[in-house]
Amino acid sequence: MSITPKLNRFELTMIVISLCIGMGIFAAPSEVAVRAGSVELFFAAWIFGGLVSLCGALTFAEIGARFPVTGGFYKVFSYCYHPAVAFMINWVLVISNAAAVAAVALIGADYIKPFLLPAHLQNDMGTKLITITAVAILYLINLRGVKMSALAQNALTLFKIVMILLICTAVFKSTGLPGPVAAVPYAGSIVSAFGLSLVAVFFTYSGYQQTINFGGDIVNAKSNTPKAIVFGIFTVILLYMAINFAYVRVLGIGGLQQTPALAARMMGVVFGEIGYKLTSVMIFLSVLAFVNVNMLSNPRVYYAMAEDGILPGIFKKVNARTQVQEFGMSFFVGVVILVLFFVNTFSGLLKYVMFFDTIGLAMASFAIFPLRKKTKHLDSTGIYAIRWFPLVPLIFIITYCFVTVNIFITFKENPYAAFYCLAAYALGLLIYYMCKPKPEN
Repeated sequence: MSITPKLNRFELTMIVISLCIGMGIFAAPSEVAVRAGSVELFFAAWIFGGLVSLCGALTFAEIGARFPVTGGFYKVFSYCYHPAVAFMINWVLVISNAAAVAAVALIGADYIKPFLLPAHLQNDMGTKLITITAVAILYLINLRGVKMSALAQNALTLFKIVMILLICTAVFKSTGLPGPVAAVPYAGSIVSAFGLSLVAVFFTYSGYQQTINFGGDIVNAKSNTPKAIVFGIFTVILLYMAINFAYVRVLGIGGLQQTPALAARMMGVVFGEIGYKLTSVMIFLSVLAFVNVNMLSNPRVYYAMAEDGILPGIFKKVNARTQVQEFGMSFFVGVVILVLFFVNTFSGLLKYVMFFDTIGLAMASFAIFPLRKKTKHLDSTGIYAIRWFPLVPLIFIITYCFVTVNIFITFKENPYAAFYCLAAYALGLLIYYMCKPKPEN
């Protein structure tokens, strides 16, 4: 059974927003503040990151319009480069996506753990217990069907937007802020500080590219995909700038550097203990939206790989009634739960996830050049096309290459880290050629 279109533009826009807004905006600004060391560089990184992400969103909007297929992030590599490149990039991203979901879910569980569990479970085991329970509940909801998943996603995403707006407006109700904490300036050069700041910024902005995985699920994909991506990323940029202004206004850049649980801490400063508890619960629900949307997106990549014969056919099996890849979704959830037992820190994971993301996104966005040539016959059909081409995709590609170099610099603390990351790609190529279907005689 193949996938049939069921998602409308509003539902896709909610997916775009949730793919971007996970836990990052409630944790990453602290990492950015540490790297930047000053208010000016902090906001410069967020503004520049937003503009570059907009360039990326416009690029993927055109890719999604020109090539609306299920598992588009895999298929565009296969179509524009080679199936081996498609598998090499995506098999690593599937694992890093599962790791990111696990890490984000753990952070969310840490927020709510004090209110749910007894004293003897206020530890890592208690955090993982909450996380696994939440993942299992979302898994059961997703098994009921794509439309049920979309309804849950709409509710969680709208709740998330309201929560961010509430945090932002709370800053204007503050009457007595504590004394400012002195900021610790970054010890290296300003270029290095800016580049390393962008690692956490782009982690927080990324996710929208997975929208092209839903090409086969979207009603009128050629029109709705670019509109949903562009409107979604504009919404995300505005929300991020507003909440970062609130963070700096309430906590200061020094306070940001020393406060990983930013949103809850800020609401605690403004509203006291009740504000802290309320925000902790809201952030946990926000995390659920991010976990849920990844359960929807990642199995679509498995579907595309199975169509090419790289994965077994069971990965593309779709329930005719619910439109759910039951085996593919179960596999992804299983990987997330497995990773949960190995993930420890958000900052430690961040470099590895972003290393794979920056390489994958730069290569995926570069695909717009061969894709335009291969789909030239669509140019006269009113298909969405980027203005100021090729400047827009080139800005995105060059910036992400710059960030990749900066991540390499941070790997000097562990000289084998870069080798392990590159080895993961090499292993992907090996797996591809071992699993590649043999041509029929």
